[in-house]
Amino acid sequence: MIFMLVGIVDVILQVLMYVIFAQVILSWLIAFGVINLHSGAVRSIVVAIDRLTAPLYRPIRRILPDFGGIDFSPLVILLVIAVIRSKVLPGILLEVGPTIT
Repeated sequence: MIFMLVGIVDVILQVLMYVIFAQVILSWLIAFGVINLHSGAVRSIVVAIDRLTAPLYRPIRRILPDFGGIDFSPLVILLVIAVIRSKVLPGILLEVGPTIT
């Protein structure tokens, strides 16, 4: 049971990493004028991704100082996710050990 839960959490964290990467790339494309926000489809995608990631970024943005136009909160969240996936989840599996159910 715990192996399935750890696997599900790992997949959710991996999908979240992809969403954060997509949000970062979209923000760069918008900043450089490659993508126009006047398109309804693009605007709805950007708003949906912002709504997904804003609750994660908000506490980090409160802690980090203002760096001008650069937002380091996605980098911090990606580092936290990487630590959870590489250290915490395998540690949980090692603590539980092999079980026969």
